[in-house]
Amino acid sequence: MFNRRNFIQTAALALPGICLADNSFHGDIIGHGDFKYRVDKKWCKAEPSTHPVNNCHEMVQVPDGRLFLFTDHPKNNMLILSTEGELLNSWTLNTKGAHGLTVNVECDVPFLYLTYTSGRIVKTDLNGNIILELDRKGKLKPTNPTETAISENGDIYVIDGYGSQFIYQYNSMGQFIRKFGGKSTQPVNKGKFMQAHGIALDTRYKEPLLVCTARLRNEFHWYTLSGKYVRSVYLPGVYMSRPVIDGDFLYSGVCFGTYENDFRGWQGRGYIVILDRDNKVVSAPGAHQPKHDERGQLQHLYQEKKVFKNVHDVCVDSNGNLYGCQWSAGKVYPYKLHKI
Repeated sequence: MFNRRNFIQTAALALPGICLADNSFHGDIIGHGDFKYRVDKKWCKAEPSTHPVNNCHEMVQVPDGRLFLFTDHPKNNMLILSTEGELLNSWTLNTKGAHGLTVNVECDVPFLYLTYTSGRIVKTDLNGNIILELDRKGKLKPTNPTETAISENGDIYVIDGYGSQFIYQYNSMGQFIRKFGGKSTQPVNKGKFMQAHGIALDTRYKEPLLVCTARLRNEFHWYTLSGKYVRSVYLPGVYMSRPVIDGDFLYSGVCFGTYENDFRGWQGRGYIVILDRDNKVVSAPGAHQPKHDERGQLQHLYQEKKVFKNVHDVCVDSNGNLYGCQWSAGKVYPYKLHKI
């Protein structure tokens, strides 16, 4: 019988698994219900010889329609692409550990928030010019941050996903306000984390909330903007990456998956999950059709087609198409999923 407590205690030990071979599946239809997509693995027209990538960590679309892809290759931290896959530009801050990318529009002007696991967190314009950099001195700072979220009043929330497992809140000028969250290996400690990987502002409800990833516990946690824990959703078998809010839906790349009767997270088993306003999984492109029991609890989810290896992020464009960015997947560019 599946023992969730044992699963949580052993999950962190299992991640350095094997990476399965990448099959084609180009042109295949994946997904479920109203969220089905045609796989386009040849979408990106960039040249690896001149614009190489190691890991494609995250991607966002800015208001003018361009796509910004954050990679950890020192030659080009940022690739700027059209929705047709044409490379438009690139730039870099020459910083190791590129990981989290957030776009926020302030007084009709879009800005980028870049999070490096080395500890650097910067706000830039779309050309890579630094507007603000959070102070990395002192004790009131994350050690290995992975993501930021920005509230409507400009407060900056930094999740220390590879470090302390706390969420650090700063005002728009970078002054520390508070921290909340923290680490726990026990499922009874709600609102605590094992690998607090991603964070986003969830605007689907009357009161905006923060939604955060507890990846090794297969959970999303929600908090108020003042750091009060609200609720969690458990998705067995889903080692999710950051939450992405688009309309009434939450999207997330699944970086690791599982095998039947083996509930540890293994590399090479990735896919995407899409949750509705009630946080029920309505589609899982690349995985088996999601099913829920009579209580509404998602049943264990498994990869069905090996379209992806390890999905680190999913970007939703203005036409509802998806882009799957991958970690440790042979240095591939993102795949586009055309909405059908």
